[in-house]
Amino acid sequence: MKKTLLIGLPLALVLLSIGLYQAIWVAPTEATMGEIQRIFYYHFPSAIMALIFPYVNFIASLVFLATRNSNPPRAQAADALALASAEMTLVFCTIGLATGMLWARPVWGIWWTWDERLTSFLMLWLIYASYLLLRRFTAGGQTQTLAAVLSIFAAIDVPIVYMSIRWWRTQHPSPVIGGGANSGLDPSMWPAVLWNLAGWFVWGVMLITLRYKLERKRQLAHDASVMQALATN
Repeated sequence: MKKTLLIGLPLALVLLSIGLYQAIWVAPTEATMGEIQRIFYYHFPSAIMALIFPYVNFIASLVFLATRNSNPPRAQAADALALASAEMTLVFCTIGLATGMLWARPVWGIWWTWDERLTSFLMLWLIYASYLLLRRFTAGGQTQTLAAVLSIFAAIDVPIVYMSIRWWRTQHPSPVIGGGANSGLDPSMWPAVLWNLAGWFVWGVMLITLRYKLERKRQLAHDASVMQALATN
């Protein structure tokens, strides 16, 4: 874990510091929204991470389901990764929702509206909140399996979140990137976007790695205590 911190933490801080400088002082002020548009440089990367890490959770959960009987050590390692990535996804979903509402209040005049993009993104948050509550407060041999099944629903919701502003007319702005002929960012805005994307990605990977290692230690300690109890009996 020390190696992860020694490498990951300075790298994440450097990238996020450059991203902050680019977002606040280098990127131009948006003509329509003004300074409030700078929230975009944090809302967009956090939302992207919230749509990437669910698939780490999903793949790890599939590995757990496939190997829980044939290869328990591999299944436990996959489950540790699934838990770590679920926690990180919930963090990024929370940041995405919070920054979105901070942007919406001055621009739309309201904090929230039940359009398809916001509702499907909230559903993703609720799925992972349920996932973690299940892991935290439910005891029994089926807890990990039930959590893995929840990850499937999250994986289904992710493309709905992404495509919602393409499938429906929503209050949420139309796609800024890849949305058609009139979409796209001014080239002077891209450095702030890319630096923050890189910084939040490294930060997320670092925390997932740390949380995975902590969970593996907990699993191994639990297995050792069970074996010791069996031996004494």
